[in-house]
Amino acid sequence: METLLAFLTGAMMAASVHLMLQRHLVKFVFGLVLMNHAVNLLLFAAGRLTRGRPALIPDNLRAPAEVVANALPQALILTAIVIGFGLVAFVLVLAYRAFTELGTIDTEEMRHADGGLEEAPAGPPAERRKAA
Repeated sequence: METLLAFLTGAMMAASVHLMLQRHLVKFVFGLVLMNHAVNLLLFAAGRLTRGRPALIPDNLRAPAEVVANALPQALILTAIVIGFGLVAFVLVLAYRAFTELGTIDTEEMRHADGGLEEAPAGPPAERRKAA
């Protein structure tokens, strides 16, 4: 089962990187969401699957008598979900602001929205300061 989850995580990461390298902000946001889910699945698979075993130790024992589920990956996934939600909300606000200011969601057009790129003077920084 872990092998299947590893391949699925790899496929999701590859698809998310592909989406994030596209020219449109909407595809970038979808890639970011997919990468968030891939990281959650990676944390889940790294914690090893134990079916039907609770992550609880009975009150009368100091150590577990049998195999129990690891609770740390569950806590990490819950934290990653909250952080991922905040990150996606922030990126959506940035994308909306960029669209309202620049009027486009194409990242290539955003680079030239200032009226053109100026050539930087060649040479070391000391010569650039003298030229200015």
